Amino acid sequence: MNTRSLKPWLYLLPAILFLTAFMVYPLFDVFVYSVEEGYNFASQTYSGTGIYNYSYVLHDQYFLQAVKNTFILVIITVPLSTGIALLISLGLNSLPKLKDLYQTIFFLPYVTNTLAVGLVFMILFKKTPYSEGFVNLLIHFFGGESVDFIEGPYWAKMFVMCFYTVWIVLPFKILILTSALASVDQDLYKAAKVDGTSRLRIFYKITLPMISPMIFYLIITGFIGAFKAYSDVVAIFGVNLNAAGMNTIVGYVYDMLYGDSGGYPSFASAAALILFAIVLTITCINLLVSRKKVYYD
Repeated sequence: MNTRSLKPWLYLLPAILFLTAFMVYPLFDVFVYSVEEGYNFASQTYSGTGIYNYSYVLHDQYFLQAVKNTFILVIITVPLSTGIALLISLGLNSLPKLKDLYQTIFFLPYVTNTLAVGLVFMILFKKTPYSEGFVNLLIHFFGGESVDFIEGPYWAKMFVMCFYTVWIVLPFKILILTSALASVDQDLYKAAKVDGTSRLRIFYKITLPMISPMIFYLIITGFIGAFKAYSDVVAIFGVNLNAAGMNTIVGYVYDMLYGDSGGYPSFASAAALILFAIVLTITCINLLVSRKKVYYD
């Protein structure tokens, strides 16, 4: 191997070392922890190896509840937030003089701390001995009955969580889709208008195919982000998510490591690898679908 062929590897060496140290090795270490049965955190010893940790996690009611919450969050918020962001981006694109101003306004929530936004949502929805909360005041105004969105029924708590998630991811999606719409070749629109093509047909035959790579990117990153939800839920429902019935998979992993039931890295590692497998499977499915549905110019 000559010096010329070594040069690219030398350039890549820092990145390879970084990825190996902070991604490949930790993943391998997590796998080792996940198969160590009867692991004692204090003595750093274990009684054997096997799949007991996976069996325990998959039969743990708290984990199953976390999986249910996470999947509901993903299924509702990813398509809903992407669709709303697309509609808003189309609206902004039709206002070229005010687009920059409105784009900045819509992007402001993205630079706000997620915990701070979560606390605001909790205040808006929470019932206290002294106040019904702003949202309940609106419900009363329109003749409805108040609902305890933070400590009440499951559907109410899930509504708040989905509402919050959609709100917090919209700015980034709007920014990406607005940029994608601006990059569409305007000659295609002019040609379609000359042919008398309707706006709806222009959207389905020109706009949607041309921005489909960005939509696909947002769907993939949306799935991954929703599966990693944790700090947002804590900001709204507090740290005892199991008691609230609103824990997520990442929250379950954290609880196994540091929560009241903490000190079980083997169970936490097994749950983390199950999450990794779920995200990897969904990502692969999306990649297969994208080959037929996504238009790459």
